[in-house]
Amino acid sequence: MSSRTASSRKPTASPAASVALYQQVKDHVLRKIADGSLAAGERVPSEQELVQEFGVARMTANRALRELAGQGVIVRVAGVGSFVAEEKPQSTLLRIANIAEEIEQRGHDHRFELLGVSRISASPEVATALDLPIGASVFHLQGVHFENEVPVQLENRYVNPRMAPAFMEQDFSLIQPSVYLVRNVAFDQIEHVVDAILPTAEQARWLQMQAGQPCLMLTRRTWLRGTPVTWVHCLHPGMRYRLGSRFRTDGSQQEG
Repeated sequence: MSSRTASSRKPTASPAASVALYQQVKDHVLRKIADGSLAAGERVPSEQELVQEFGVARMTANRALRELAGQGVIVRVAGVGSFVAEEKPQSTLLRIANIAEEIEQRGHDHRFELLGVSRISASPEVATALDLPIGASVFHLQGVHFENEVPVQLENRYVNPRMAPAFMEQDFSLIQPSVYLVRNVAFDQIEHVVDAILPTAEQARWLQMQAGQPCLMLTRRTWLRGTPVTWVHCLHPGMRYRLGSRFRTDGSQQEG
């Protein structure tokens, strides 16, 4: 009775064979994150290491890491490597949040870098937002908030000088702009609007991200007796931050 040799048998495809190679590499990294082998902040195997481990082309390993970065699972730092992303922090929408306090409550370090504060003439857009004549004098501030030295918010603020005349005299290395305003300028109305946008090249540079990656922009206005106090755009990298709130139906707010 004849027998068939092993070499003549048709190989049986393994379940993984039907999965694209780049997806197999992605799944491998995801499993290591899920089982705790790779914790937040730890270095992920490099493209070359993945090439050697899986026997795939470098472009395959690159695609796997690129897609993981695009999904916010890892953070890629040029010339340094890829790292497991921290869980996205969430900021509330139902009150004026103190971002430094939120960051410190997570056990992380907050730092505010002032990019500039000046008195400018209101553009048509700013004048409309603050209900002032075009060209009226307004205060303008820009700064970046860092969490563990990673930029998480670009603050672009306009203030009505009549409502906060001492704003520019403050030392914003000691007190955040929003904290100063909340403590010293009364308000009785708040408006929050959230948009998904692409940052400009300059904004992307300040936030240490690629210009093609999306951002969440929280725009806030406050009023006192119908007069606008401040109008601020808070730009967050979508891959690092989220915005949201939880509240009870009796109107009591719960942060979360």
